[in-house]
Formats: sequence, C-alpha cells, structure tokens
Amino acid sequence: MSLLLSRRSFLTGMSLVGVSALAACAQVPKEIGAQTSLTPLAPGLSPEAPAVAPAPAIAAVEPKRAGGDYARMYAAVQDGDYKLPAVRHDAVDPKYLRQIVDDPTGEAPGTLVVNTKEKLLYLVLKDGKAMRYGVGLGRQGYSWKGRAVVQWKRKWPTWTPPSAMIGRKPELEKWRTGMPPGLKNPLGARALYIYKDGADTLYRIHGSPEWRTIGKSASSGCVRMFNQDVMDLYDRVPSKTTLVVI
Repeated sequence: MSLLLSRRSFLTGMSLVGVSALAACAQVPKEIGAQTSLTPLAPGLSPEAPAVAPAPAIAAVEPKRAGGDYARMYAAVQDGDYKLPAVRHDAVDPKYLRQIVDDPTGEAPGTLVVNTKEKLLYLVLKDGKAMRYGVGLGRQGYSWKGRAVVQWKRKWPTWTPPSAMIGRKPELEKWRTGMPPGLKNPLGARALYIYKDGADTLYRIHGSPEWRTIGKSASSGCVRMFNQDVMDLYDRVPSKTTLVVI
C-alpha cells in the first residue's frame, strides 16, 4: 500500500479514530495549535526556529551490546534544571537500544522512518546505514501512516490533557491549562511535532519517563522514546525533516 496519503484520507482516518484516542500526544498550547504559522508567541511557548545543521550530542555506537557504551549513553544526565534518571539498559531487549544498523528503509539520508510493527524508529544516514532507536506505541501511534515533516520541536514541552481525558480521569483536572515540564510529564524531555500539508497531524515523537514501555504497546501516547534517545534524536534532526510512518 502506498505510503502517500491525501490530506482528505488522513482527516477521514483521524475521525474514525476519535478525539478520545488522541489524548496523550496531541496537545500543544492553544495559540500554537490554532495556526500553522511559526511566529513566536510568548517566552517559553514559541516553536523553535529550524535548525541549520543537526549536531550529534552523543556519539553513535556499533550495533553490539557494549556495556560500557550503553552505560554511558543511558546514564543519568543533568539537562538544564532537570536530572534525568538512568535507564536500566540491562533490562531492555537489545534490539530497542540505540545503535547503527544497515538501513532497511531505502529512504534518502536524513529521513526519519517509524516502523509501527517492529516498534523501531530509523534516522537514515549516509553509506547505507541508519541510526535505530526503540520506541513504544500507544493507540495514537498506530492511528496514522504516511509522509509528513517535523514542523518544529521543543525541549521540555508542556502537556495539556483534553477534556475527554479529564472526563475519564478527574484527577487530571488540575492540568486543564497545561502540565508544566518535568520528570513526570508524559511528553518527556523533548517532543517533535508532525505536520502534513501545513496542518498538524496531532502525531508526536516524544520522550517518556516510563522507560519500561519502550518496545511495547502502551495505553496512550504517540511514539515514545527513552528520554536519553529522544534528546539524541532532537540534536540530529532539523525542522522540516521528512517523516515516513509505515
């Protein structure tokens, strides 16, 4: 089946999924969600300007379970005001740990590819290689397939539960106007916001404080990554990067 979907097909598919299924990863500040312009709105809420060239924050490793490398890659890290805990990499299936592999996608270098069946995300590199990351997928992560772009991205994003979710979980009422960034925020340390034809797809690639959900199906969320991995991906991927979801 072709990966190219029309905007009409996408919107139809979204209506079948339902608003309630777009709970954990569809949220952006209302001012941003209401427009496609990337004009800064307010301090702390403005989308980031497109990056000129992605600069790797953490060196890649070969596809082997090199304990010393993974211990470093998934160690606790201080990021601004937040200290992320270490990921128990020794308790994770090795296929979901960050590694360089032969590119199985056939896409152009610089393209992001999410394989929802394998729960893997690829950043296509040069010379037939790809950086591979494990991901966890919630219901929303399975709800859309096609081509789009990373319109913008954010460090330590806020999260706003929709009214439908608050109705099911009244304890979320206190976050109706937005849950501030932090170690327990469902969007984690970084979020990449996906647009198609200038419109928000409500699809997100984001970090997660629940590292045990990587490689698994979760109850909510789009495409979850280890916080350490989404930070690495964030530094490698500029705005306008092509995303393919299969």
